[in-house]
Amino acid sequence: MDIAKYIDHTLLKADATKSQIETLCEEAKDYRFCSVCVNPTWVSLAANLLKETDVKVCTVIGFPLGATTAESKAFETVNAIHNGAKEIDMVINIGALRGGDLETVKKDIEAVVNAAKNQAIVKIIIETSLLTDEEIVTACRLSVEAGADFVKTSTGFSTGGATVRDIKLMRQTVGPNIGVKASGGVRTASDAKAMIEAGATRIGASSGVNIVKDWDK
Repeated sequence: MDIAKYIDHTLLKADATKSQIETLCEEAKDYRFCSVCVNPTWVSLAANLLKETDVKVCTVIGFPLGATTAESKAFETVNAIHNGAKEIDMVINIGALRGGDLETVKKDIEAVVNAAKNQAIVKIIIETSLLTDEEIVTACRLSVEAGADFVKTSTGFSTGGATVRDIKLMRQTVGPNIGVKASGGVRTASDAKAMIEAGATRIGASSGVNIVKDWDK
C-alpha cells in the first residue's frame, strides 16, 4: 500500500504564512501525497507550485462552522475551482441537521456539488463530534443523495476528530462506492492504519510526513 496516496497534506491554521504553504507544497511533492489541503486564500499559490506534479489542490468551503448560506458556499466553490482547486471539502449546515431541517441540509450540499460538477470532487464534512449516531447516518445519506464523492468526519476545529467507530458507521452507511475521509487527530501511522482498516479511503492530516516515515516500521 502506498500510504502517501491516501493523504491530504493539510495546513488550515488561521496564522499559516506563505512560506509555510510553500513548505507544505514542497513536502507534498517530495512525498507524493494525494493532495495539499489549504484555505481558499492559498489555492492559487498551491496550484502554481504543484502544476508540474500529480499532487492535487484541495480547499475548504464554509469552513469551519458550516453556517454560511448555500449561495455563499457555491460562490466559494466556483472561485476556488477558478483558482486551481481540484478537490472541495465543504462543511454542512450542522445546525440545520441537528434541528431536523433536512431539506436545507441537502440543498446546501447540492449547491456545492452542482457548482463543482465535472470540475472537482466534493467531500462533505459532517463534524461527527457534534452529532449522534443517527445524525451521522442521516448526514451521510443526504450527502450520497446529493451526489457527493466523499463523506468526511471533521474539520479539526471542533470538539473532536475522527474515530474508528465513526469511520465504521460512515462506511456502513454510504456503502463501497463513496469515499470516506478520516480527518482530525490522525497523527501517527498506527492511527492511519486503524482508520483505513475501518473503511477510510483518504486521510486528512498535518502529520503526513511522520505517518509516511513511520508506515513500514
